[in-house]
Amino acid sequence: MSTFIRSSTSTSTGSTSDRKNGTMNATTTEANRRPRLSGMTWLVWRQHRAAFWTILAATALSVAWIVYQRGQLVDFLDGYGYPGKSLDEAGGKFQQYNNAFSFVSTGLQAIPILLGVFLGAPLIAGDLENGTAKLVAAQSMSRTRWLVTKLALAGLVVVVSTGVLSAVFGWWWSPVKSEATVMDWTSGPAFNTTGPVPVALSLFSVFGGVAIGVVLRRTLTAMVVTFGFTVVLQLVWGYFLLSLGNVVTVTTNKGVTGENASPSLPHGAYQIDESYVTGSGDLVGWGTCSQSQTDAARQVCLDKADVVGWSVQYLPMSQMNAMQWFGASILFALTAGVVAFLFSWGRKRLV
Repeated sequence: MSTFIRSSTSTSTGSTSDRKNGTMNATTTEANRRPRLSGMTWLVWRQHRAAFWTILAATALSVAWIVYQRGQLVDFLDGYGYPGKSLDEAGGKFQQYNNAFSFVSTGLQAIPILLGVFLGAPLIAGDLENGTAKLVAAQSMSRTRWLVTKLALAGLVVVVSTGVLSAVFGWWWSPVKSEATVMDWTSGPAFNTTGPVPVALSLFSVFGGVAIGVVLRRTLTAMVVTFGFTVVLQLVWGYFLLSLGNVVTVTTNKGVTGENASPSLPHGAYQIDESYVTGSGDLVGWGTCSQSQTDAARQVCLDKADVVGWSVQYLPMSQMNAMQWFGASILFALTAGVVAFLFSWGRKRLV
């Protein structure tokens, strides 16, 4: 009897041990397979992983292509003898590089619009439309934490992708940055694709799309309205772009003809306006006396108007970085206002 008991006990103990080992192994395996993200962060990432991975993959491919193009550009410039030789003399040899800059800058300018429409607008509008927001509100997690996680994770992906693309594109452009024939630094293709501007424009577009989605509560409608919002944002931003800088004015008093009459501007400067200066210091339009048929008649007209020189207004290229950060700070402030709106108004209507 005692032998049976010991055997049974041993068998039972072994079975218990096996079960414990099996449980521990299963637990260990499950722990090893558990994603690094957890809780609400993991839930939000899993819900929007297709959009997030698409953005990150597209960024990686774009960076690889830009790095390749930069290598090709540097090889050409070294072989051509730049900056010793002007690119104006290169003719069609440089055209392919101009085309590459134009193609990439156009794509980069479209990023805020695409992110606003396809990431920002559906981010919460989709949950409101399909009822996921009600399910979240019924859980132990607060709606505030859910909203914070949604905005933070989306914002992080946007900052990483646009920040990397901005840095790499600026690195590609840097060897020929002072050449207006490649890209004028005050134009959208240059100003809006380098520095902090693309990050600020994208964040404002995305969070603006989120706010539109919260208000409209319909994904497709929110995407359409967000598209209009982001396009208008680009137009308004382009209209006020030059006003971000401090205009420099230079005048001369040596007449309007001759080699040294016209003022010389710094290399890469963007000329805004030019006028004639009279002896009394007044400005008259540069079209004055343009109807004169001969040079002698034009000179007589200028003398009669008491024109003694030129007045030229311009923005030096050295202001580009300061202008970008000033403009980006305005966009960041507007983005902060949108986020405040989402927390004060939106979270009360997430169900």
